[in-house]
Amino acid sequence: MHISLFSFGFKHGCFADADYVLDLRFLPNPYWDLELRPFPGTDQRVAGYVLQHPETIQFLALVRPLLIFLCSAWANRQKEEISIALGCTGGRHRSVAISEYLADWLRQQGYQVTCQHRDMLREPG
Repeated sequence: MHISLFSFGFKHGCFADADYVLDLRFLPNPYWDLELRPFPGTDQRVAGYVLQHPETIQFLALVRPLLIFLCSAWANRQKEEISIALGCTGGRHRSVAISEYLADWLRQQGYQVTCQHRDMLREPG
């Protein structure tokens, strides 16, 4: 099975073509840290900021088993690809960091994964 992850920003429009859409706007936002604002979620400083928070740790602890369940369930139905969109406000920080984290984790579970960032290169603000 192949899993496509897409990060996006809700303020630029919802990602309409995904099988599943997860809203990450409840996570602490590095946009409000002026030192982190210019950098995308692929930057280790931003990813570290996002991933260290208790809300993020709890979210990942809940979403990882959900993803395994969904992938197994769809594989049993011979579905070859699942698309998951993860959104935050602007699509530069939280959704990018979480998408990259989940892509790496899913690869470790043996899945083929692509990860694309629709709004990451937009200017913050």
